[in-house]
Amino acid sequence: MNRKQQIALWVGLANLAVMLLFPPFDSFSYTDTKSLVFAGFQFAFSGESNEIINQDVLFLEIVVLLVNVGIAWLLLRDAKHILVTQRHLHYQNAILLMVAANLTIILLFPPFEYFYAITNAVLPTFEGFYFIFSAGPALTIVAPILYLEVMFVLFNGAVLWLLFRNKKERELTPQEAMELMRKIRRKG
Repeated sequence: MNRKQQIALWVGLANLAVMLLFPPFDSFSYTDTKSLVFAGFQFAFSGESNEIINQDVLFLEIVVLLVNVGIAWLLLRDAKHILVTQRHLHYQNAILLMVAANLTIILLFPPFEYFYAITNAVLPTFEGFYFIFSAGPALTIVAPILYLEVMFVLFNGAVLWLLFRNKKERELTPQEAMELMRKIRRKG
């Protein structure tokens, strides 16, 4: 593990601590005790009697954080196997960056519905995507749609990452290695 990967792990642990200290809360609606309304992010030990932690959104936040830390781990690994002459962004790295960006955007703009439209139907109603920190008090997060979004991004990212993997390079013969070293020495 190199220094950059260690920094990525420490930043990930700090983010996890903040997520667990300030989880997303739902509060029971005053009009219907069966429906929950998204109440925002609060200190974990300051919840009121009518509020509970939204376990689905917290779980998705943790999954997205772990995926992003894993992506950072892969992007920051030592490139000992890559030739010195290659310095461009590979398709796999670009796919990892796009997956991380998509997951972050999905959690910042989750799907919402009005709490009075909540039913026990298999397919929930859907009002739209709102910025997580400015959603109104009458809205609740639609966890099944949020799960589907995250799973689609992860699945598509994994498939694309596998499709664009680098072909295995053959090992250089001793003569080819000496010639490559001579070329590098002449350029330097």
